[in-house]
Amino acid sequence: MPIFTPSNVPITSLIEDIDMGKIGLPELQRPFVWPNVNVRDLFDSLYRGYPAGFLLFWKTGADSSLKNIGTGIKQAAPELAIVDGQQRLTSLYAVVKGAEVLRSNFKKEKIEIAFNPLSERFDVADAAIRKDRAFIPNISVLWDSSFKPREFREAFIAQLGETRELSSEDKGQIEDAINRLRDLTGYSFTALTLNASVDEQTIAEVFVRINGKGKALNQADFIMTLMSVFWDEGRAELESFALKAAVPSDGQSSPFNHFIKPSPDQMLRATVGLALKRARLENVYSALRGRDPATGLDNPERRDGQFALMREAQGVVLNLANWHHFLDSLKLAGYRGQKMVSSETTIIYCYVLYLIGIRDYSIDRSTIRQAVAEFYFMAAMTGRYTNSPETRFDSDLSMIRDLKSSDEFVGKLRELCNTTLTNDYWEITLPSQLATSAARSPSLFAYQAALIKLDAPVLFSPMAISELVDPAVKGAKAALEQHHLFPRGYLEEQGVGDFKLINQIANFAPVEWPDNIRIGKQAPADYVPALDAKLTGDARERVYKLHALPSGWWEMPYNDFLVARRLKMAAVVREAWEALTSGTKPTAARPASIAELIAGGETGAVEFKSTLRVNLHTGQQDEKIHLSALKTIAGFLNAKGGTLLIGVTDDGGVIGLSADAFPNEDKMGLHLVNLIRERIGDVFLPYVHPHFEDQEGERLLSIRCESGPRPAFVKDGNQQRFYVRGGNATTELMGNSVQEYVRQRFT
Repeated sequence: MPIFTPSNVPITSLIEDIDMGKIGLPELQRPFVWPNVNVRDLFDSLYRGYPAGFLLFWKTGADSSLKNIGTGIKQAAPELAIVDGQQRLTSLYAVVKGAEVLRSNFKKEKIEIAFNPLSERFDVADAAIRKDRAFIPNISVLWDSSFKPREFREAFIAQLGETRELSSEDKGQIEDAINRLRDLTGYSFTALTLNASVDEQTIAEVFVRINGKGKALNQADFIMTLMSVFWDEGRAELESFALKAAVPSDGQSSPFNHFIKPSPDQMLRATVGLALKRARLENVYSALRGRDPATGLDNPERRDGQFALMREAQGVVLNLANWHHFLDSLKLAGYRGQKMVSSETTIIYCYVLYLIGIRDYSIDRSTIRQAVAEFYFMAAMTGRYTNSPETRFDSDLSMIRDLKSSDEFVGKLRELCNTTLTNDYWEITLPSQLATSAARSPSLFAYQAALIKLDAPVLFSPMAISELVDPAVKGAKAALEQHHLFPRGYLEEQGVGDFKLINQIANFAPVEWPDNIRIGKQAPADYVPALDAKLTGDARERVYKLHALPSGWWEMPYNDFLVARRLKMAAVVREAWEALTSGTKPTAARPASIAELIAGGETGAVEFKSTLRVNLHTGQQDEKIHLSALKTIAGFLNAKGGTLLIGVTDDGGVIGLSADAFPNEDKMGLHLVNLIRERIGDVFLPYVHPHFEDQEGERLLSIRCESGPRPAFVKDGNQQRFYVRGGNATTELMGNSVQEYVRQRFT
């Protein structure tokens, strides 16, 4: 059964439908990206009777009797949205109507196409063509409402006759060509109209296929289209905010800043997050369309209610006082500009949290700025919203959605920070993340922010780093440069040619550019002692501590230096975190110790297992033991999280890990990670936190699980099993029970 209806529509009807608002031609759905030569070629093809492709429309489901929201001349909410062919339709409308188009840089301009009636040649108008009397410099005049065909032809022929002799055949050719060009508006395009019942996933698939696997439509495209149909002013507000944020202001209030030049899509995400408390745009689209989940039909009242929430929220999102006060939280965390931002998504999501705090919980602005500064520091450093950002933020939103008070809200933000930035993170994970040469590493930016937060001086300089990183200052050379502590030329002379090893984060330190030039490729043992001798004892201790330099580092083997410095860099970042959070420790109860967990016995959030892989009755490795641990982990992920203790019997007896017979703890930890990756999925690894603990003279493996971002299934042979935690037991669900649980827990 076809999901579309074909028809032939003349250009005049298309333009009339756009003018009357029947066809929505949203500027933000896909900005006009065609160069003018493409427009020229389109008119040349139409003139010569060549095929010019088809147009793909989608019925929006809008009632044609509804008033269109906005102040334009359109008479009705659009019944049709253009899915494919927008560049052609925009070209035709812009030239025939003499209208401006919005370019991808948000600047408006008119498209001027010239035409030579004698040679029947189209061209893009330029200065030379405008002076050439053989050309009509802008064919838009032919469809102007005041156009008079006979007078125009006579005037054109008279002007051309002043520069060359025209025969009667030439004059006839000119008249015929002009008439033929004017009649192009009678050209009929083949239009395919997708039914209103077609869902957005199908439309996106159709779009990709007919475009040869080109640019795919995303969920933001569909939401922007809906806004163009039902709330065009809201779409225009997003566009205007994005445009102004990209250009320095001339003294007027403006969203311009040095951290982010947000796109309309990004500000849309902020509006959606605040209005609907959702991050997954695929769910938001159905909600905004007012689709009834039971009938699958669009409900206008439901749709109007959702857009009312969006309108109210967007006013808060685009409020300049809110925007700039929020951005101050990034400065409070030590960040100073776009060069220190590895994820713009993190900024947008933190803005949502800030706005929820001030709007929904009436939190004092200074308090929420402090809390969001802490959360941004954590999220930016750990790359919290780097992989599957929508899923992760949806999970975070679900944790705050039902909180009752401002204290609970701030407490939850700080709880998320503290459960992420554990002792293992500072001492193991962060040093490992610093073992990279990536120039835009989140861990590098966190270290740089830490130096600013701690008011560190530039290495071998009395200037503070914060004084030299003003993003508004643009000089011929950067005031601050990243210097190779072991210079590249020196390392190459020592046989180190791998750029990834030479450019390790731990081999860089901020210096002023004259010092960087002066040092050149000298060996550290040659250039450091003289600089070191100029420092006093107290200054040396502070400089070396903040710049994470081991004592006598210039004499260390290069690889040993890198390892030692990464540990010290992580310690500096931790010190900055403690300075940022000083006096703002979470009021929530501290996490229970291992002894307290054992004393409390098995609960809905705690389970004991004697071993990870060995059956104590047989003394052999047993797949059933693996499955027992995995189903508990999955059960916690599918519920509200919890802790699994390995090395503890059901009755709370501590027996340790020796029965599993792993060569060492690293091997045991790797075995667990591989089990989770292969049997549950690597997407869940960031939500499972294993670490080893001492208890009663034995070593235990504690596996703390967060609430998972999506349903976690355990692979058991050829089957996928679904477990949930309830009471102090882990239960397997099957059939419809799984679907119902997933719908309630994850939707």
